Amino acid sequence: MRAVVLLVSVAAIAGSPAGNRVPCAEADSLVDHLGPREIGVGEARRAAAIGALAVSLNPAGLPLTSELVFEGGYGYRMADHASLVGVSACDSTNPVPGCFFYQYVSASPELDGMEHHRRAHTAGLTLSRHIAERVIIGGDVKYFDYESGVPGEKDASGFNWGVGALVRLTDIINLGIAGYNLWGAESVQYPRAIGAGVLVRPLVPLSASFDAVWNLDTEGSTGRYGGGAEWFFSGGNGQVGYPIRAGALHDVATDGTYVTAGLGIATMKLGVDVAVRYQVGGGDELLIIGSLRVFGPRGTTGGP
Repeated sequence: MRAVVLLVSVAAIAGSPAGNRVPCAEADSLVDHLGPREIGVGEARRAAAIGALAVSLNPAGLPLTSELVFEGGYGYRMADHASLVGVSACDSTNPVPGCFFYQYVSASPELDGMEHHRRAHTAGLTLSRHIAERVIIGGDVKYFDYESGVPGEKDASGFNWGVGALVRLTDIINLGIAGYNLWGAESVQYPRAIGAGVLVRPLVPLSASFDAVWNLDTEGSTGRYGGGAEWFFSGGNGQVGYPIRAGALHDVATDGTYVTAGLGIATMKLGVDVAVRYQVGGGDELLIIGSLRVFGPRGTTGGP
């Protein structure tokens, strides 16, 4: 990979407490490894996972654009007082686009009137490549180190691998699929899971997407289904944009329903995005995320 710039993405450890039960990650909670752009549209961008989105959603999405970019952000999840930070480096200007990434989270859930501490480090690499004009494949490898002071949770560490694919059916429709933690060290905080999504761009400024993710390690009902839309207002002779995002999602395993919203500003050199996810059914979790992107030289856009 050619010289890369630093990219910081918002990330979170899987899982959040509900009531007095011991918090336990389920595949559905993999979505907490997301940033403000995908959260704003109901966590639905696996069919257009460009830049830092490729780290958490689908490594095959990187070749959709040709750019160097870095992103800095911070997220806070109030339910367990989690501070969410991460770093990664992406370069999609070469024949084999890739990202380096590192993520950290520190959380203090309260259970049975006592506060416990959890922390996790995750670092890894994603790579992707066109295998046909409209077909892209990708993969990732990561090392995780999870430590918990929560009763009933086990510390865990080790390597894990995942894969992804993306198909541009037409110039306005993308399909994406990804498998997470498919091979390697086992941990309930990093379960095996499958995610899939579709993105449609009927107009240049408008995109709509719908995604789903399923836990392969959990017995019983599982699934997290979300979708949303983004309208990209342009100004300054096309040099400045103002994305507005909204979405909703439902988690089957926790019976939680959420609404999401986000907005931002983007120029040829900078991008600022903020988003919120608020639980309106099955709890009252609130997640707030913001990020700053700085772009290097831009190439061409390969799809929606």
